[in-house]
Amino acid sequence: MKKSFFSTIGLLALTILLASWGATGHRKISEAAALSFNEQMQGFHAWVNFIRDHSSDPDYRKSTDPTEGPKHYIDIDNYAEFMATGRIPQTFDSAVNIHGSAFVYDNGILPWATLASFDSLRDCLQRGDFEFAQIYAADLGHYVADGHMPMHVTANYNGQLTGNTGLHSRYESTMINAFIGQFEYSGAPASEISDVSQYVFNYLYTNIALVDSILIADNYAKSQSTNYSSSTYKNALWNKSKSYTIPLFERASQALANLIYTAWLQAGSPSLSAAGVEEPFAISNSILEQNSPNPFNSVTNINYILKENTRVFLHVRNMNGDILDTIADGTYNEGKYTYQWDPNSKPAGIYYLVMSAGKFTHVKKMVYLGK
Repeated sequence: MKKSFFSTIGLLALTILLASWGATGHRKISEAAALSFNEQMQGFHAWVNFIRDHSSDPDYRKSTDPTEGPKHYIDIDNYAEFMATGRIPQTFDSAVNIHGSAFVYDNGILPWATLASFDSLRDCLQRGDFEFAQIYAADLGHYVADGHMPMHVTANYNGQLTGNTGLHSRYESTMINAFIGQFEYSGAPASEISDVSQYVFNYLYTNIALVDSILIADNYAKSQSTNYSSSTYKNALWNKSKSYTIPLFERASQALANLIYTAWLQAGSPSLSAAGVEEPFAISNSILEQNSPNPFNSVTNINYILKENTRVFLHVRNMNGDILDTIADGTYNEGKYTYQWDPNSKPAGIYYLVMSAGKFTHVKKMVYLGK
């Protein structure tokens, strides 16, 4: 189980090891979801850059949030039910009631983290909180991508049980980084999902079947070269695995589009105009700069520019969407504004700087290291 493994390799190595698909793969999957946006989803095209750029935020949270790690995997094959029937208890409560919370968390809670992000996205859309809806859409994209990385749904996550130790990063990062330029695929128009929970579990059940194929590809590549950074090894691994790896990416992007569309429908199909997303190519009336320094361990400077007199609401939110501090709330004249934010007694972690200026919304991620 990963729990005992985690305690031996340290937090930094853990973050690297279990960063599914790496930053490159996550960006590709999240950005390509737009290929499947249907006619009703045109407003969501303005979200694509944010969803792509924040697709690895959950990985970054592992260093400050001890509850984040188990959200990125599930060792389905450690469940006796799966080995017997190909299924596991599909509600979190039923899994805990049968196996106990220690077992469930030790073996990962990826499907339930995915469903929680979906629910949060839907709820934000329903109440018109479009700024934080984008954040949950980015998180959802990450967990969906994790669920389409077969080594994230097996107890043999690093090939350690079959003599393939180190395979996790060799497959999802080293190889993907080398061949990302060959990932070309198109999407089908997003469709509504009738049973979201079953949909998520179905793709997990499908993707774990590819674990053996990845092990075979690694064994073949090792027979060609044991220098894992060599082009010989990487080419061999790619040639043996690209026939199912590219479809994994395509299915992940499609799944993200389907889930975003379904969340929007379940929220009542709200107009996105309040978030300024129906005019994705319009010139913004404002600029929110990245805070500096970032990361920071004391105070950080926040700068924003208004190109015209504008109604502004600028605030700091935590990962739960709670507004912690309001920096600006009112109508402001054209010009550049500077604010020095002090987190005071707030805990270390990731915070979001969210600015609504007229019909435009800007979001920046701030990483507070603690004092």
